[in-house]
Amino acid sequence: MQEITHEFSPGAVNMEDNRREQVNRLMLQYEKDMLKLCYIYLRDYDLAQEALQESFLKVYTRFGTYRGEAAEKTWLTSIVANTCKDILRTAWFRNRQLHVSLDSLPASFPPPDETQLDLMAAIMELPVKSREVIQMKYQHGLNNEEIARVLHVTPTAVAKRLRKACIRLKQTLEGGSCNE
Repeated sequence: MQEITHEFSPGAVNMEDNRREQVNRLMLQYEKDMLKLCYIYLRDYDLAQEALQESFLKVYTRFGTYRGEAAEKTWLTSIVANTCKDILRTAWFRNRQLHVSLDSLPASFPPPDETQLDLMAAIMELPVKSREVIQMKYQHGLNNEEIARVLHVTPTAVAKRLRKACIRLKQTLEGGSCNE
């Protein structure tokens, strides 16, 4: 019987350790923001946690593909958003009944005041395309170009989505009707 041995170069071990350290740093730095993004897409806390885990697994396996063309937060947001969109496309998810109440928000979120509750409810009622740009712009602080890269659309499309979302929010919060 022949013994199989694997030889690892010190550089390969160091690269693996570096990848692990960098992914751990990304997880610590962006976990809460990315979990909120998953929750906005999926409207289910447990499913959002699963999507986040799957996203960080993708980050770990694809870490070498990060070219530094965009900020790492933009790259990470793109992976998380695409993972959530993949889940939304599944037949299992489409046939699922989702009724989200503000009471179902995770305990890790600070309790909102009355104004925040109204705003959060109005945001959750927006279509997905509107919700995602609002969250990326105002919660994650991405600019229109970064959002465009994440969503694979033009910055002009992002600006239009933001404008429409803001108009809808204003109409909803001021008691007006929205016929769009």
